[in-house]
Amino acid sequence: MSVQNKVNMLSNASPFVLPQTETARCAIDENGMIIYANDAFDQLIDVPHVQGTHILDVFSFSEDVVSDIHDLNSLETGEHDVHIKGNPIITEFYFDWLETIDGRKYLIASAIDDGMDLRNDDDLDGLISRIQKSTARIELNHAELSIVEKDAAPLQEDFAAFISMSHDIMIISDRQGKILDANDSFKNNFGYEDQMNRMSFISLFEEDDKHQVRSNIHNLIVDTDLNDYQMIDFESRVYTEDGQSRWVEWRQKYQNGKIYSTGRDITNIKRQQNDLNRRQKQLSEAEAIGRMGHWHWLIGEDDISWSEEIYRIFGVDENHFTPSINSLSDLVHKRDIGRVVQVFQRAIIEEKNYDMEFRVVRPGGDIRYIMCEGRCEKNYDGEVIALFGIMQDMTERMLYEEELRSAKDASEQAYAAKSQFLANMSHELRTPLNAIIGFSEMIETQMLGPIFNEKYLDYASSIKESGEHLLDLISDILDMSKIEAGKHTLDLEEVNIKDIISRATHMVQGRASEDQVDLKTENIENSDIQLIGDRRALTQIFLNLLSNAIKFTPAHGSVWIECYPREEHLSIRVCDTGIGIPVNKLAAVLRPFEQAKSQYVRDHEGTGLGLSITKELIELHGGAMNIESTVDVGTTVSVRLPYVAKS
Repeated sequence: MSVQNKVNMLSNASPFVLPQTETARCAIDENGMIIYANDAFDQLIDVPHVQGTHILDVFSFSEDVVSDIHDLNSLETGEHDVHIKGNPIITEFYFDWLETIDGRKYLIASAIDDGMDLRNDDDLDGLISRIQKSTARIELNHAELSIVEKDAAPLQEDFAAFISMSHDIMIISDRQGKILDANDSFKNNFGYEDQMNRMSFISLFEEDDKHQVRSNIHNLIVDTDLNDYQMIDFESRVYTEDGQSRWVEWRQKYQNGKIYSTGRDITNIKRQQNDLNRRQKQLSEAEAIGRMGHWHWLIGEDDISWSEEIYRIFGVDENHFTPSINSLSDLVHKRDIGRVVQVFQRAIIEEKNYDMEFRVVRPGGDIRYIMCEGRCEKNYDGEVIALFGIMQDMTERMLYEEELRSAKDASEQAYAAKSQFLANMSHELRTPLNAIIGFSEMIETQMLGPIFNEKYLDYASSIKESGEHLLDLISDILDMSKIEAGKHTLDLEEVNIKDIISRATHMVQGRASEDQVDLKTENIENSDIQLIGDRRALTQIFLNLLSNAIKFTPAHGSVWIECYPREEHLSIRVCDTGIGIPVNKLAAVLRPFEQAKSQYVRDHEGTGLGLSITKELIELHGGAMNIESTVDVGTTVSVRLPYVAKS
């Protein structure tokens, strides 16, 4: 086939895209734009994807034949020397014009090398064959383009349908800000349907926001003159037609003299953000009050997230300190690091909640005591993926507890010293008191001879009574001191409760008769019950209760004692019709050296130890005592004793 016939075949081809060949080639349309370039051409000019570039931006011809597009159209077919991108090195290209059946012309530029000569028949055969193979694909592209053009109108209808479904606000305004149109979403949610065409875009905003919106629009218009794709985003408050204020997130674009604005109502989001911020502030304030902060650590990562209160607890600046495993280890007291690591490891392995106390050393050197409580966070498979919890500064509490312990120890030491002093004093006073009582009794009975002055006998009786009373007081003090010091032990034996009560009643019978108080027992004769207890202590218990009842019962009153055996214990009640005890004083009368009323001290002698000693002796047996009283009616003291006292 001749070269002329081959050129004719090229002239009958459709618009094409040249396939990739080993020789650098490109195709150029009548406007000088490169519409195709193979990889070899891209590599030659060192520009990837050169399609869409004007040929004169790539080539400059060494002959003064082409300087603009008009010269390019008159470029003759043949070899021409070119400079690629201003490079002084000359490169030879073969240029050939091809005309398609629809009358369009394309300029084919091929680099000339020793491997191919377009003027050679064999090389031209290969090029024509490849062009023919690409023709069908080009025609298909033209067909698809034709279909798109035919379907443009239905697509616009579909797009309008999508816009009508959107909840976003869409407003078109002119360069001066006058509203030209708006979508249904704006009209339905913000109103202004009747007056919209008379409004400006700026009039929608609150006064405090208008200045910023004007500035944004001005910058948009100015910037768009330099960049066609310029857009701005901002948030502002917009008034609805009925005066409500709504937050809207805007995006604007300026094009062809119009401002296109899309907005999304974010009022609820803002409200939720405000609620979240308020609650976060409340949480921060609560944590600050409680000196407590929260933290979270994702297992395997070095960083730890924690609240701002923990920064204050650790004495570090959150702007210059990054919470992490390493930085936390630097703050933990060296003696506590191992224990902290073990607790975390055990929590991960055992998948259990945990708590611990450790010390941290602040950058200033002071030591703080920290209480940490944590939980395990698990994934859907039940695996522990994170640890989280709280840390609380317990330093003040620890110091306070230490002070309390020190004060308690000092108080106990002082109390022990007091008890020891009272015990020693009681022992020292008993000896001279026994002598005083003994000698006064000798004088009272005139053992060594008659006393002719009876006045001396009265004095001797008073000395004896005072001495006996003082001895009773000292005995009470000594008993109380022994009980408080824990040195009072029970001498347990089998005793008959009827004998104990009868003996105590007999011992106070004289005092009751003197005070004209009726003393009696009820349900005692049939209470022949054996107990395991301390005989002396049990006698003292009922002696104290009966003496106390007689002491605070006026003349012609009554005092009685009752006994009721129960399944697991023995219940005994001592009752009187005395002056009674106010409800708010019931607890006070059981404390050492206290009595219910100040007039008791004046009207009735005593240390106020009787009920205290009685309560302690009952509890030493494993029992309990309860007091019920009504002022001016009487008092009932209930005693519950086990059948076998605890050893």
